[in-house]
Amino acid sequence: MNRIIAKAEYSRDPAVKMMEIEAPAIARKAKGGQFIVLRVSETGERIPLTIADTDVDRGTVTIVFQEVGKTTADLGRLEEGDEILDFIGPLGQPTHMDNYGAVLCIAGGIGIAPVHNIIRELKRHGNRVITIMGARTQDLLFWEDKMRAVSDEVHVTTDDGSYGRKGLVTAVEQELLEADRDARDISLVIGIGPPIMMKFVAKTSEPFGVKTLVSLNSIMVDATGMCGACRVTVGGKTRFVCVDGPEFDGHQVDFDELMQRQRMYLEQEKRSMELLLQHRAGCDCGGCRQEEI
Repeated sequence: MNRIIAKAEYSRDPAVKMMEIEAPAIARKAKGGQFIVLRVSETGERIPLTIADTDVDRGTVTIVFQEVGKTTADLGRLEEGDEILDFIGPLGQPTHMDNYGAVLCIAGGIGIAPVHNIIRELKRHGNRVITIMGARTQDLLFWEDKMRAVSDEVHVTTDDGSYGRKGLVTAVEQELLEADRDARDISLVIGIGPPIMMKFVAKTSEPFGVKTLVSLNSIMVDATGMCGACRVTVGGKTRFVCVDGPEFDGHQVDFDELMQRQRMYLEQEKRSMELLLQHRAGCDCGGCRQEEI
């Protein structure tokens, strides 16, 4: 089992939390873009989370997650000193690293965490990194200081204008690519965030002919390519996020199919969360037994 050595809460509604987990073997091998799969308890499900940071000296892996369902809610209840039953990784293909020149990295919401890890490695390879980070409101922004520490230039947006520039990250992306059209310095765009954001990040960069990578968060079960649950369509062909990804050419991803598949179990997830809340409240109806939630 893997011990939680640090925990922080970044926001409460929705709840966004950070955990630093003791996992020395993973910390030594993990690279930007890769993910872990964890299981909180014997009766829990497996969930994938992209690695946000590593510290080889401390032997730790950092994850950032939002409590959106039963499993992330259970994970969020754990405290420093508690242990996670299963913590497996690193999984997936790492971001291909090279000296690209200038890279535009776009992070939305929880996507800020994995983008940070990628930027850090891009800088090690001599790249100039321009970062756009956005959220719905200022309360949901985090790690601005960490992003500024590893980026050459940072732009911050909020949908409601409560901090930074009001509007979407794609508006800034459009302006930066327009300004770079003649210089041709930006040779790569990396976008990580909600699927709808990544879809339009890719659409914005496509007319400029700039290669664009996105990190997909499809439904995942075994994370070995055996179950096929994480399949996505890229360039008209079926790919598996857990072994072929999680990063793909954003101009080739069928985002509409991805988002449709992500909604497949919304009713079951909603019911599971309802049962969990009843269980926590001490409900005696008999319908919230641990094995059922």
